[in-house]
Amino acid sequence: MKYLIAILFAASALYAEAQLSFEGAAYAPVEVRPEASTGLDGIYVLDATSGVTASYPSASARWYRYGNLGGGYAEEVPSAVDGNVSKVRLGADDMGYIIEDGTSRHYYWLVNYDNHRAAFTRLDMAPEQDCDRARLEFTGDAGRITYYTINGQGRELSRELTLSYNTLEYDESSMQFVQKEAEEILSSVDASIGVPAPLCDTRFTLRGDRFLRAWGMEEQIESPWVTARAVDARSWAEQNVRDNDNEQKVEGEAIGGSAPVDVSFHAAVTDAAIFREWQMTSDPTFEVVDDRFQQLDFDYSFRDMGTVYVRFMCANSDGSCEYYGDTFEVFVGESALLCPNAFSPGSSEGVNDEWKVSYKSIVSFECHIFNRWGQEMTSFKNPADGWDGKYKGKYVPAGVYYYVIQAKGADGKDYKLAGDINIVKSKMRSSSGSPSETE
Repeated sequence: MKYLIAILFAASALYAEAQLSFEGAAYAPVEVRPEASTGLDGIYVLDATSGVTASYPSASARWYRYGNLGGGYAEEVPSAVDGNVSKVRLGADDMGYIIEDGTSRHYYWLVNYDNHRAAFTRLDMAPEQDCDRARLEFTGDAGRITYYTINGQGRELSRELTLSYNTLEYDESSMQFVQKEAEEILSSVDASIGVPAPLCDTRFTLRGDRFLRAWGMEEQIESPWVTARAVDARSWAEQNVRDNDNEQKVEGEAIGGSAPVDVSFHAAVTDAAIFREWQMTSDPTFEVVDDRFQQLDFDYSFRDMGTVYVRFMCANSDGSCEYYGDTFEVFVGESALLCPNAFSPGSSEGVNDEWKVSYKSIVSFECHIFNRWGQEMTSFKNPADGWDGKYKGKYVPAGVYYYVIQAKGADGKDYKLAGDINIVKSKMRSSSGSPSETE
């Protein structure tokens, strides 16, 4: 006779402390705690249910069983009483059980593992592979195990199969890819398995499932050796920043500014990245590439005004898998060159005591300074340098001096400048060797 049992979710708050026990099981049943939304108190997985008796610690308990339609269609099953325990003999099918004990009800799902026994035969790589996902072909049995909630909703009971293999992972501290073991937990396996593609040569090992593992009978199978074809990389750029107090700054640019802009480019790649290339162009779409550099690390000095786009790419040996890194924009601004006409060497340290030009994006520079008789006081070829007002280690007298400059800007502009330098105060050495000032 069938009984229509009202399913009250409020009863889930009345989970029994007493659990089911089993007689005649060859191995200890594996108990799985289900989610509260299932309405189940527990799930038991038995190696086999034939010849097994389930027991509940109450002589007055009434037993009902249900299938995939849920507890609303449960039917009462006869039970035996042994002292303070009621017992039911299990059948060969997976089945849900409802135990009515006075005013409380308890819900369980029992799995006959013999109906779902895992067995591994072969594990091979599929003929066709993607760059991001590795696909394996599995031969054997490890399919889905389904249990049903008290409302008849089918849910998967995870086998917790473990698929492990080696791959590479980028390490921020060493700025290199390092090997690590990857592990995927699979609820079940059909004929095909998809996982993130390995970045190094490896074998795939499938172990499981968790029920066989609990009973000391875990299955294991290994794939043939797999050659990595997927590629990955990291690329970065570092600008050599100059701290010249007389160089005009160009604000707002992540990389670039006043020429020459010196940048170091670096890349780290995975094992299969055989083809490696830095690409440099004035075309942001990279349809036309002006320069290519095959080394992973190189330095470059940008000396022409404008924006240059740089990116790193790599590919495997047959070009079937590629990686393109971020695009770096390197900006070089227009040139400027201004010359002061006065300074006061030696009068106040750090305050107008050196003659320097103010400049930006000057890529070629030569300056000569003379006294009124045409005698050269000093010369220099770096616009960041200057004149400290000394000649052969001694301060020169106050007066008028002359500069001649030839320079070229990153924008192609030629500078030919000449003018006066007024030394308004100078510290010289007297004939006695003591310092004296001349204005």
